[in-house]
Amino acid sequence: MSLEDRLDQVVARYEEVGTALSAPEISADDRVRLSREYSQLSPVIEGIEKLREARDEFIELAELINDSSGDEEMKTLAEAELEELKVSLPSMEQDVKLLLLPKDEADEKNAILEIRAGTGGDEAALFGGDLMRMYQRYAEARRWKFEIVSMSETGLGGIKEAIISINGRGVFARLKFESGVHRVQRVPETETSGRIHTSAATVAVLPEAEEVDVHIEDKDIRVDVYRASGPGGQSVNTTDSAVRLTHLPTGLVVTQQDEKSQHKNKAKALKVLRARVYEQERQERDAERAAERKGQVGSGDRSERIRTYNFPQGRVTDHRINLTLYKLERVLNGESLDEVIDALVTEDQAQRLATSG
Repeated sequence: MSLEDRLDQVVARYEEVGTALSAPEISADDRVRLSREYSQLSPVIEGIEKLREARDEFIELAELINDSSGDEEMKTLAEAELEELKVSLPSMEQDVKLLLLPKDEADEKNAILEIRAGTGGDEAALFGGDLMRMYQRYAEARRWKFEIVSMSETGLGGIKEAIISINGRGVFARLKFESGVHRVQRVPETETSGRIHTSAATVAVLPEAEEVDVHIEDKDIRVDVYRASGPGGQSVNTTDSAVRLTHLPTGLVVTQQDEKSQHKNKAKALKVLRARVYEQERQERDAERAAERKGQVGSGDRSERIRTYNFPQGRVTDHRINLTLYKLERVLNGESLDEVIDALVTEDQAQRLATSG
């Protein structure tokens, strides 16, 4: 299908949805669904109209220049405008092609961020803490709500595991490229010989699922309650408030003990469980597409080493796109993380454009 045919198809669908929305007999569910589609199509239509107006103007200017009876001064002005259009038209076409790319249905969702210390012992836990603070500062800069759901600390600012809920506009669209193994190379504070150690932490970013996205039946969950314990097994609670949820169909397990209320712990655990079940369903549904796009930046493979933070050289390298920034501190304080994410988004768009026909 040519680009023009695709544009005609989108315009026709936009008009069809608009007509359906104005029908008096439309149901409430249909109105919600069609209103969402209409609002998603609106920026695409604006881009198409802008492109087609520019193309029409290009033809009019060319005709004016080729008119032998035309005014010479007008022709000179038209030639200048035509040159400007020759430069801007390709980028306008590219913008429209990007707007036509299929949207990830999860892009506008909030996210569940999971950080786990990997190889490297205490140093890996300290690096996990660094990553958590990086995402917290990044979230604050974008005015997203950053809420720790559960956290297992090691002291000195280290974490074995942290699960965080991040709410805001387009959270998953920005953070989904962060899933994978993050590696750090530095001299630990406890290292007396000055040797550089390599350790790692794993990051998983899951779209937060609503009840409408994935419905979990009560009969499919086994609920175990137990007494919460602190570091070293010491009791931190005198009641059985900690909750372990097991999703029987998938075997997924979520534990939560940070709240003193069993009810609150169960609610938090269910939120995380729903996100994990939703993500598993997305992965299965997209398995064929993921196989075709193996190795591309949006794969989200948590076993893949995606980024190295090298302290002696002050650099951050994203291995998926061979991007190196000598701005380690600015990336870790959230300031320059956008530079990495923007490059990943651009690369993902370029690869999807190349395979979109």
